[in-house]
Amino acid sequence: MGAFGKGTGRRLRGEDRKAQIIDVASALIAERGYWGISIQDVAMRCEITDTAVLHHFGSKEKLLLAVVQHRDESDRRALAERLGVERGDLYAAIRDLPLEDVCDAMVRRNAAQPEIVRLYTLLSAEALQPTHPVHDYFFEREQLVIRTFASARSTLGMEPMERGRLVLAVMDGVQLRWLRDRDNIDLVAEWHSATATLFGRPPMVNDA
Repeated sequence: MGAFGKGTGRRLRGEDRKAQIIDVASALIAERGYWGISIQDVAMRCEITDTAVLHHFGSKEKLLLAVVQHRDESDRRALAERLGVERGDLYAAIRDLPLEDVCDAMVRRNAAQPEIVRLYTLLSAEALQPTHPVHDYFFEREQLVIRTFASARSTLGMEPMERGRLVLAVMDGVQLRWLRDRDNIDLVAEWHSATATLFGRPPMVNDA
């Protein structure tokens, strides 16, 4: 099944069914946010019963956690591949890489999956609420990204964690503008333009 597919109505093996449910839940959350969907919505699109969804995940909250964990693991694999390092050594390897290369790899990955970026943008905003099921998860996730940016090699003359927060803020801002106007904004080119001064390099011109 491709990304964000619908149900087929046929009987699937346990792991295949779980993957389908995660895929469908991802699509629905990206469309409506976590609070805007129900287990029934997921079940209907998968063409199964509510009970079948709960059999695999137990609750709506656990399904949401499975969605973000699955997407994060997929992104870790893709980032490691783009950077040419082993997935298990990803964060240790990043300490030896230029920050610009790490950021470029992330942005290029995100440019190829706008639905996932939208999913995380919506969830990140919702999860500001302390009662949200993934409030703590998103806080820790954000801190991990900041520490990752802080640990990479950089010539920026600022304290590492401050640098990490600044780079993440710029990346989030550029991606949000892109999501609002994808017909007119090229994410990778916009990222290079936004960080030309920050990283001390000329803006990218027609770079694929």
